[in-house]
Amino acid sequence: MIGHGVVRIGDRVVFDGQSHTVVALSGTMIRLLADSGQTTVVALGYLLAAEDFELIGTVPAPPKVDPVGLLEVMPDHVVAAAREWERHVVEVETGLPPDATPNARPRPEYDPRTQGVRAREKAKAAELTAAGRKIGVRTVQRMRARYRDQGLWGLVDSRYTRTSTPHGRADERVVEAARVVVAAQTNTSTGTRSRVIRQIRERLDAEHGPGEVELPSQATLYRLLDALTAGRHTFSSAVTRRQTANKPDRPYTATTAARPGEQVQLDATPLDVMAVMDDGVIGRAELVLSIDIATRTICAGVLRPVGAKAVDAALLLARSTVPEPMRPGWDQSLAMAASRIPHQRLVALDARMAMAAAKPVIVPDTVVIDHGKVFLSEVFLRAADTLGISVQPAHQQTATDKAIVERTFASINSLFCQHVAGYTGRDVTRRGADVAERAVWSLPELQELFDEWVICGWQTRPHDGLRHPFNPDQATSPNDAYAALVAAAGYVPVALTGEDYIELLPADWRAITDTGIQIEYRTYNSAELRQWAGQSSGVTAKGGRWEVHHDPYDVSRVWVRNHHGHGWITAPWTHHTVVGQPFADFTWRASRKIAAQRGVDDTNEMAVAVILAALLRRADTGPGADRVMARTRTAHEMTNHLPAELTVPPSAATIPALPAGTAADDGGDGEESGALEAVVGEVVPFGMFDPFADDSGVRP
Repeated sequence: MIGHGVVRIGDRVVFDGQSHTVVALSGTMIRLLADSGQTTVVALGYLLAAEDFELIGTVPAPPKVDPVGLLEVMPDHVVAAAREWERHVVEVETGLPPDATPNARPRPEYDPRTQGVRAREKAKAAELTAAGRKIGVRTVQRMRARYRDQGLWGLVDSRYTRTSTPHGRADERVVEAARVVVAAQTNTSTGTRSRVIRQIRERLDAEHGPGEVELPSQATLYRLLDALTAGRHTFSSAVTRRQTANKPDRPYTATTAARPGEQVQLDATPLDVMAVMDDGVIGRAELVLSIDIATRTICAGVLRPVGAKAVDAALLLARSTVPEPMRPGWDQSLAMAASRIPHQRLVALDARMAMAAAKPVIVPDTVVIDHGKVFLSEVFLRAADTLGISVQPAHQQTATDKAIVERTFASINSLFCQHVAGYTGRDVTRRGADVAERAVWSLPELQELFDEWVICGWQTRPHDGLRHPFNPDQATSPNDAYAALVAAAGYVPVALTGEDYIELLPADWRAITDTGIQIEYRTYNSAELRQWAGQSSGVTAKGGRWEVHHDPYDVSRVWVRNHHGHGWITAPWTHHTVVGQPFADFTWRASRKIAAQRGVDDTNEMAVAVILAALLRRADTGPGADRVMARTRTAHEMTNHLPAELTVPPSAATIPALPAGTAADDGGDGEESGALEAVVGEVVPFGMFDPFADDSGVRP
């Protein structure tokens, strides 16, 4: 075997692009003298690791370590032939085969002391030829070179080391066209292989001329497509195909944080559960969520109809940074909402208050958001800047940048949504036949259920992906992880106060009149506010109006800044006794819309309050006949229905009725007057609910 190379004093080496002479050795340090006369002292490890290091005029470097894994997959006779070649090559190099005894002496024709390298190569070629293998000197030289470069692997028969290309022997022009066509399928609807083959043929004809490039057989094309589409889902689910194409090409790295609040991820997505909206129509709720990376604590979650707004994201920051019991009016709202769930609560009211108080309040340092307009809005960015929070946008179409919040959505769907009436499943293939009929929860009820599940289920449940920082073998819960990391960090950030929460709420500027303050045709007043009626706030830039803040998810009260003193003035809605429970601003708008549809003045606050109370009462009892009425009302408002009154000319009786699906049903756009004349009879609208009558009453 070839011995290990050594570096001695006086040897010549190549280092840093120059030739040097080794002049001294001291421990792990080597002194080099360059040809230019410059002296360099360098560490031995650094010298040997240099890319251009080379010993000049010494024994060649020893062969590389054998690739054992590659040799194991070779047939036994191929490995045996390679080891036989190794025996011959080593004998040419050293004079002795590798299995020689310690006292063995080289054969005369291979003795390095009397025979040169060329003579030994000729002797080996003659020996192998005499054995019937017809080996020339050139072959022996080639095998020596391969053994020096690759070790035993270089002596393996190359016919067994070849690897097949993914596309075989297909024409490169066909392969390139196939690659382009397959890549173009990412955002198109899923088709068949025959469509892709036709597109490949068209592309080749367009680039090289009709018939210039011959396509291989169909079987070969199918094998080529199988190779090019492996892992891309080209002929399966379009959603999976797009998600796969969006995967980043850089290495995946785990998102880690050493302390609570170091990084918080925000996102919004529709939940896999149907809810009863304010107009009685069934729809999916959208969840705007923030989750802490270090502890997996759900800082806050806001449910609203699909289509989150910028104020929802800003309110999410306010709810994340202010403890729930510290929010103004929280205990009164909880008491009013305690009866909203018609079955037994998940936990007792006192227990929920205790758990809510014990839930960690995490003030984020950095929030990671996507490029949705909700999070890039001025309202959200201004709120983050006010709190001193750094906003870090994720890369475009890169869900892995906020993988933890994406995975949390999947956990919420499996741990929470599937146990809620109206669960839809993650796609239509998993959806039940009666999902709409099972949906019984209104949006406020669903929000309350979710909040209780977070504090009673999620925060106390050990997570497989969350490990105790001092015992990695132990899965821990978000509450336990928070306690451990806070102890390790040695400090706890001070949470915001109730007044800070009010500061983060949406603001309006209103005048205080004798009746109070009006917002969206709702009147707010209190004894403390009454003393400022008709007075100016002193803010000349706003014309003397007063700054008013309100919670979009509970507009039963507002807070007015006391510009002539300190703090805030709380003003409840003057008709809150009619409704008796909190409600959101979009619920109020829905009630006004219903009032306008029924011919009731939607600016009449008392009339809208009655409709709102009935709307919330129907939501408490679940959808019934009102759902059918809501669908009927929604369908009646669609533009592709005939108008309520039509002028029928005297000659209309002689015109035969048109079959269904003709131009008479094209939306009433003015181009079907002849068809409309064929309709005879008076259109009678459906009966509608009377808010001033009994719940079961309708008016014609």
